[in-house]
Parts: sequence; structure tokens; C-alpha cells
Amino acid sequence: MSPTYAAFSRAEHQGRLARAREKLGEAGFEVCISVAPETHYYLAGYDAWVGVNSPQALVFSVGGDDEPTLIVRNVDTRLATETSWVSDLRSYQLFADDFASLVAAVAREKGWTGGRIAMELSSYTLNAALYAELSAALAPGEIADATRVLGDLRIIKSETEMAYVREAAGYANQGLAVARDALRAGTTEIEVAAALEDAMRRSGSDYWAIPTEISSGPRTPGGHATPRARVIETGDLAHFEFAGVSHRYHATAVHTMACGTPGARAAELYEVARASLAAGIGACRPGARVADVEVASLVPVRAAGLEAYANMRFGYGIGLAYPPVWLETLQISRGFDETLVPGMVFVLHAYLQLDHEDIGIIQGGTWTLTGEGLEQLVGGGDVPLEVV
Repeated sequence: MSPTYAAFSRAEHQGRLARAREKLGEAGFEVCISVAPETHYYLAGYDAWVGVNSPQALVFSVGGDDEPTLIVRNVDTRLATETSWVSDLRSYQLFADDFASLVAAVAREKGWTGGRIAMELSSYTLNAALYAELSAALAPGEIADATRVLGDLRIIKSETEMAYVREAAGYANQGLAVARDALRAGTTEIEVAAALEDAMRRSGSDYWAIPTEISSGPRTPGGHATPRARVIETGDLAHFEFAGVSHRYHATAVHTMACGTPGARAAELYEVARASLAAGIGACRPGARVADVEVASLVPVRAAGLEAYANMRFGYGIGLAYPPVWLETLQISRGFDETLVPGMVFVLHAYLQLDHEDIGIIQGGTWTLTGEGLEQLVGGGDVPLEVV
């Protein structure tokens, strides 16, 4: 019998687990002690944000075919039974029980003999204190980073995952439509955020991994600015970045609009950012190197003499996520060697940050790559500056 709120079939989870074991084995690991909620959801179906608050672990052998063990805080056992297919559930009392010792004991039950231990060392759930406790409990075993090995499993989306991503994009598109109506002189950024968030939630969106980002007027150079009580004025640019979410799968809207006719310089800079986005989009095709995509996006910016103000990477993978971030391991940026393949979902954005002029532009959205090419799911995309 499936858990009440299972998002995927047991067969799909077990297929993922088999792939994880294969990749971990190739990387030389003996056991996996996963601490990242994204991995717990992807492999075990366990849906809970609480790893940043209370330690959790999914433990399984790499070479065997035994069922994993899920270790959670005792107040969260119901979250596990209502979502996860894993039957071996262990719990602990926060502060009273030794979580790290419990994890080590379970690892030994799985046949761990001291070989390399896979763990997501880049996970936000793994703070320095918890890492030290786990290292001591597992000594002299070597804990090695498996963030990419486990995270890369999620880059290519299944049919069911894509259905959730598309549903998430629908929520974000509804939020974007409401943002257009709410962006009026005399309203505050917080009021606009309230309107679009309310629309997405009422439509059925799950909670998002990153707060809604909105900035207007002289605040627009803040690339990750969250809304404040600033009153929006006629002629202001306002940029938006927020996600709709379905079954933890995200699709992000990225869009800059103008509240009334903007100044000439703001309109000029928007066109440079738009050209940058278009150039990067044009380079996205199956087999393209991610570094080459970003290089292509910078050509119009460089021609305008503004490369020094293009401070963001051009893109990143997106999908399954928990707070505090929705980024996956795929990076569409210089310094990475991956190539684009069908089945990927990613955010693309062009960004200019001119602090000395109090102007910032961000334009983009979420796309999926198919065998036929790019398909935009949500966001402003390559369009003229929208004036509302």
C-alpha cells in the first residue's frame, strides 16, 4: 500500500536508488549516509523541510540491495509514514539521544566495514557541529563529498517529474499575471508580493525554497532583494524572481517590468539585458557546453561596454528543492564542463547591476530542453520591456 501522500510510485523510487548505488559504487563508496532532504525525497519519498532544524539521515549500503533506513526526529515520524515507502524508520529524541551514534550504528548494520562514506557535504543541513559529531562517531572512516554524485541523478527529469514542473510553472505564471495587475504607483513591494503569493497559494502551489524576490526603483541593483515597504513610484523598474511549486518541484519566473514609462537609460539597459538573454538562449541546444552558453550570453553585454556589471551566472538547473535554495547541481556557467541534454530543466537569466546609476535589470525564466529545442515554461523571456 502506497503512503497517503506519495508523489511517485515505489518502483520509480527504487529505480532511482539502483542508479544511486551504481554511481556511488563507481565513485568508490561503501555506504551512503545522506543528510540532504532533496535526496531523502528523491530516493525515499520522504517529504519534510526539517533537516535544517533537526538532523535526519537516509542510510543505505552501496553494494547491496537492502532497504534503506530513514532516521528522523521523533516528532517527525508521521511525516515519514505519510510520504515514504521506506519501512525501516528509526527515531531519536532531540538533545537526549545521540543522533551521530545512531547513524553510525545503522551504517554498521548495513555492512559498513570502514570504507568511504558518501555524504552531501554541500548540503545546508550539514552544519560544522553536526559534521564534527558524525566524523567522530564514524572514525576512522572517511566521509567524502557525494553532493554531485547524488545531485546529478536529478538533472534529467522523468515524465512524472516533468508533469510536476509544468504544474509548478502554471502556478508561477498565475503569480506573474497577478504581479502585472498589482504593480501600481502607490503600492508597496510587500503588497505586490502578497498579491502574487496569495494567487499562487490559492491555485495550489506548495511552499517555495527561496523567498519571493522583488525590488523596485533604486533598489533594483539588489540582485537577491526581497520586498520591503518601499512605495513604488511612476517610472520605476521592478524586477521579480519567484517560484511556483508542485510536489516540491519548482519553476521560477524571472521578469523586469516598468510601472509607467521608465527613463531612457533604464530602457536602454533593459535592451542590453534582453539581447544577452536572447544570445544565451540561442546557444542552448542538445550537446552545447554550458560554458559556451554563458560566453554567448556575454557578447552583447561586452559590445555595450557593460561586462563588468554582468555579475550573475547565466543559468542553473532547477527542480526538486527545499529551503533555503532551489538550485540543483547543474551550472550553466564558465568553469563547468557539462553539456546540455534533453530532459533538463533550468533557469536562464541575464543580469545587469549598475549600483552607481541605481539601476538593475534581471530578465529570464525557466526552460526545459527537449529533442526539438528549448521550451519556455514561465518567466518574462526575450520580450520588449513590459510597461504596466
